[in-house]
Amino acid sequence: MRTKTQKQNKINVVTLGCSKNVYDSEVLMGQLCANDKEVVHEEEGNVVVINTCGFIANAKEESVNTILEYVQKKEAGQVDKVFVTGCLSERYKPDLQKEIPNVDEYFGTSELPNLLKALGADYKHELIGERLTTTPKNYAYLKIAEGCDRPCSFCAIPIMRGKHRSTPIEDLVTEAEKLAAKGVKELILIAQDLTYYGLDLYKKRNLAELLQALVKVEGIEWIRLHYAFPTGFPLDVLDVMKEEPKVCNYLDIPLQHISDAILKSMRRGTTQAKTTKLLKEFRAAVPEMTIRTTLIVGYPGETEEDFQTLKNWVADMRFERLGCFTYSHEENTHAYTLEDNVPEDVKQERANEIMELQSQISWELNQQKIGQTFRCIIDRKEGNYFVGRTEFDSPDVDNEVLIDAAKFYLKQGEFVNIKITEAADFDLYGEPA
Repeated sequence: MRTKTQKQNKINVVTLGCSKNVYDSEVLMGQLCANDKEVVHEEEGNVVVINTCGFIANAKEESVNTILEYVQKKEAGQVDKVFVTGCLSERYKPDLQKEIPNVDEYFGTSELPNLLKALGADYKHELIGERLTTTPKNYAYLKIAEGCDRPCSFCAIPIMRGKHRSTPIEDLVTEAEKLAAKGVKELILIAQDLTYYGLDLYKKRNLAELLQALVKVEGIEWIRLHYAFPTGFPLDVLDVMKEEPKVCNYLDIPLQHISDAILKSMRRGTTQAKTTKLLKEFRAAVPEMTIRTTLIVGYPGETEEDFQTLKNWVADMRFERLGCFTYSHEENTHAYTLEDNVPEDVKQERANEIMELQSQISWELNQQKIGQTFRCIIDRKEGNYFVGRTEFDSPDVDNEVLIDAAKFYLKQGEFVNIKITEAADFDLYGEPA
């Protein structure tokens, strides 16, 4: 007797945007696996889920192009179904449904149970911390909160992600334990705003207490802090950083600008004097700390004088790590009511000037590392080099340490002491000590 063959769906999850999206995709994939679904990340599959970004113009364009690419594949019979989730879908669902109707269904950022249902799966509440990680096995992102309560004029995140919601400490510890059991050694704490962590649940800023709970997790050796907001930063975190060797001497704190007029228009709730004082407190409390920041140039009304103030301040502060973006005029944000009056070429020129200055600062700071030995984690082998990082570097955005693979054999995910022999603007070269 012939039996009807059941067609096996292979679900391909495609992730665009930031580390928060990577985390969300991993949670989705963990749920699908628990439902015995075959799931892959950015490989071939007949059912496609695109996790989109809707933050700024470039990211939106990439998301739309990716949706169109898979819709064309669907029309050509190469894939059967296309689902869209994430920030772009949350922000522009009615427009997308109208403009790209050939997507099977659109879901917002908080509709995971509905998305799973559409994929023939059930949302399992008991799966705290169960994720299918897509990063190299030695590190993973740990999202400690969702959403943001800050009123920054240029930012669309509250529109897409809603109000700030902290995840309880015990749930995060459970998740960290499960990650450690899989061989994860480094946790990168992410949120739209780490500074706010705990205010909703514990009625106080509780990041220090969370760190004290996470350092007790066996197998985790590095804990790194990403995306802290400068206003109201809980200074007790610096004590934990100083006392606990597992907490990396590293802080990512996006400052955006320093001209008082621009900070006021951006609704950042701070001033140049307050920001400079805060950074001096960081340096005094943890002298070996690496500070990473990001800046925006070309914000509405940014004058040449505002820009020079910013540039001079960057020269004075000598940040170890810095990224610079051009302003993107986003509808439904407060800044959208202002005239986007800095020409694109001027925006780009200003960003280039800041990055040129930063690359000189980075080169000078890196020269000081020659001859020193650092504990590095080995992320991967690429070409003729093993690629590692110090505790002062986050994956994908910061400096890397390159070790000649023809001379030395190292294992991915292992910690190794590396003596620095050479240094460029953003990379260090070294050999096992």
